[in-house]
Amino acid sequence: MKRLPILSTLIVALAVAVMIGLGIWQLRRAAWKEAMLADYARAESLPVVDLDPLLASGRPLPPLSFRRVLVTCAARDAPVEARAGRSTGDVSGQSFHVDCRPGAAGPAGRLRVNAGWGTRPDAVRTLTLPGIVAGRLSLVEADGPIMLTAATPTPPLVGASAPPGIDTIPNNHRLYALQWFFFAGLALVIFALALRRRNRPKLPPEP
Repeated sequence: MKRLPILSTLIVALAVAVMIGLGIWQLRRAAWKEAMLADYARAESLPVVDLDPLLASGRPLPPLSFRRVLVTCAARDAPVEARAGRSTGDVSGQSFHVDCRPGAAGPAGRLRVNAGWGTRPDAVRTLTLPGIVAGRLSLVEADGPIMLTAATPTPPLVGASAPPGIDTIPNNHRLYALQWFFFAGLALVIFALALRRRNRPKLPPEP
């Protein structure tokens, strides 16, 4: 039996170790993501938060993903952005987004309101938000827009958009872990087959 090829064995061993490590890391990510989603699910039933004093403080916002909130908006005849969306009755159409406080600095300037739902993208061109807006926040991240889906539509819109749900957050880490473990096993099988072929006795030359 021939000796194991040292360089090839080391390369395969290192690759397998890396793939197993990535699989374990994905399992840890899955546990972290599941705990985070559980926190978001609990947030949906927590008391309503008044955003006005938090925005006025000038400090970063506390964790507020998927919380029910109240906020005073100052948008008058503000331009809207139409996006594909669904109504509370799960009907496809358009949702209409508008800045809560156009021109504001800090988190207040990042706050956008999903003001309602319609069947056509040209249902409205501008909107005036009626003072206090109540609804539910989407996922709140350190940067980027802070989206508040209003519980009641802003006139002249007559339908409310479906509130955000945690089912929109992907959680594929366990699948990724299985893929890495599969790749590690496949690499070992291929290497074993290559060694078997290498160690196969050669037939004597034909006379």
